Amino acid sequence: MTDALKRLSDEGVAIWLDDLSRDRLNSGNLAELVQSKHVVGVTTNPTIFQKAIGGGSAAYDVQLRDLAVRKVTTDEAIRMITTSDVRDAADVLRPVYDASNGRDGRVSIEVDPRLAHQTPATIAEAKQLWWLVDRPNVLIKIPATKAGLPAIAEVLGKGISVNVTLIFSLERYRAVMDAYLTGLETAKAAGLDLSQIESVASFFVSRVDTEIDKRLDKIGGEAKNLRSKAALANARLAYQAYEEVFSSDRWSVLEAAGAKPQRPLWASTGVKDPNLPDTLYVTELVAPGTVNTMPEGTLDATGDHGVITGDTITPNYADAKAVMDAIAAAGVDYDDVVQVLEDEGVEKFEQSWIELLDTVTASLASFADEN
Repeated sequence: MTDALKRLSDEGVAIWLDDLSRDRLNSGNLAELVQSKHVVGVTTNPTIFQKAIGGGSAAYDVQLRDLAVRKVTTDEAIRMITTSDVRDAADVLRPVYDASNGRDGRVSIEVDPRLAHQTPATIAEAKQLWWLVDRPNVLIKIPATKAGLPAIAEVLGKGISVNVTLIFSLERYRAVMDAYLTGLETAKAAGLDLSQIESVASFFVSRVDTEIDKRLDKIGGEAKNLRSKAALANARLAYQAYEEVFSSDRWSVLEAAGAKPQRPLWASTGVKDPNLPDTLYVTELVAPGTVNTMPEGTLDATGDHGVITGDTITPNYADAKAVMDAIAAAGVDYDDVVQVLEDEGVEKFEQSWIELLDTVTASLASFADEN
C-alpha cells in the first residue's frame, strides 16, 4: 500500500467511509480503518442500511427478536436498529472527534427519504434522530430539495449538526450554503455556541458523469469528446463557489462568533465507468477543507495505487468553466440534468427504504411466530 491516503489527509481532505453495518462494527473493521487507513468519518444512507440489514446477516437477529417480542411497528424497529449502529459507530469515532475539536469523527444518519418534499416533517424527524442517537458527533442528513432548504436552516438554528445531501447543481449548492448561514444566524441570535455546530454539503460527483455522458453519446460526433469531464468540472466550480461564500462579509461575522465553514463533501465517488481510473473522483478532487466519502473499494484503490499530487481543484477553475460551457454548447441541458439526478436520487433512497421496511416487517413477523 502506498502512502496516498496519508498524503490525501495531509492535503486537507478528510477521508470518510461511505458504508456502515453491524458486522463491520462487531468485527472491529471500522476501528481498524480508522487506525490504518486514515478514516475520520462515516456516512450512511437508506441504501447502505438496506444492504446491511437486508443482506442476511445474523448480526441483527437478537435485536429484531427483542423488537418482535415488544410488538413495535416496523418504522420504530428500523429507527431503533439504525440509530443503534450509528450510535456505536459514533463511539468508535469519538477519539477522532475529540482530537479534531469536533471537526471530524462524525457519523451521518438520514431522515426518512419519504419526507424529502415535506418541510415540517423533515424538521421533526431531524430533531427526533438527534435525540435518539444522542451523540455530539452525529450529523443528521437532510436532502437539498426545495422543501429541504428551509428545514436545513431551521434545524441548524436549533444547534443540530447537519449533512446536506443530494446536491447536484451549482445553483442549489449556493442555496444550501445560504441555508447554512441563515441557520447559524438564527443560532447566534438564540445565544447558541456556534463552534459546536458542524455541517457538510454532500455534492454528488459520479452520477453527473453518468447522466451527461449518456446525453453526449446520444448527441454523437465531437460531443463525445466531452465524456467523463462534467463531474469533475461541476465539483470544481462548486469549490470555487465555496471559496467565494466563505470569504464574504456575511461569513466573517459568523466566523468571528466561532462558526466553522460548511465543508464541501464529495459524495458518489465510486467510479461507474470501467474505462475510467478507479480513483478519478479522489485524486482529481483534492483541495483543503474538503471531505471525500468513499465506498471501501475506492478507499482500497486509493490506498493501493492512488497518486496524490496536491491541489487538483483550484488551478482548474478556468478549465472547469470551459468544459461546462462546451457541454451546454453541445446541447446538454444542465438544469434538466440536475433535476433528473435529484429526482432519481430521492426515488432511489425511497425505494431502498421501502425494501428495508419489507425486510424488517418479514423479520419481525418471523420472530414473533417463534414466541
